[in-house]
Amino acid sequence: MDRPPDLAAAIDAAAEALVGVLDSATSRHQVAVPPTQLRVLALIRERPETNVNGLAELLDVVPSSASRLCDRLEATGLLRRTPDPRDRREVRLVLTAAAVTLLAEVRERRHRAVQAVLDRMPARAQHELLLALVAFGQAAASGTPPQTDTAVRTA
Repeated sequence: MDRPPDLAAAIDAAAEALVGVLDSATSRHQVAVPPTQLRVLALIRERPETNVNGLAELLDVVPSSASRLCDRLEATGLLRRTPDPRDRREVRLVLTAAAVTLLAEVRERRHRAVQAVLDRMPARAQHELLLALVAFGQAAASGTPPQTDTAVRTA
């Protein structure tokens, strides 16, 4: 099957729309934490062994900038710096319970916002979108053509 010449543009537009939906779900509820700090919290949640240097690499910033971000998060009670039990010279970044709760609330708001958009789509289009997103994710992860998954096809 040939791909339409504007497929990449359509994906770009859909990605922009998705970002808008996700951003509005957060801003509408007046989350007091800026998006950059939310991203830092999410990165630390995904990588619990992260230190300031590792965070700086993930953000592609200098360590002093990452440290200042951590200072702000620590001041608001969302982050703690603790000695790494394997090497006391290292400091590990640890989310507080408040940060875990905040991230769960943000994720839930975003899921509800996306679901509201999906609910306005026909069921068949939702299913086709699921198949396309799974295939896209597989292709992006592997760099090779995705295998058709019959379990997803019947989902």
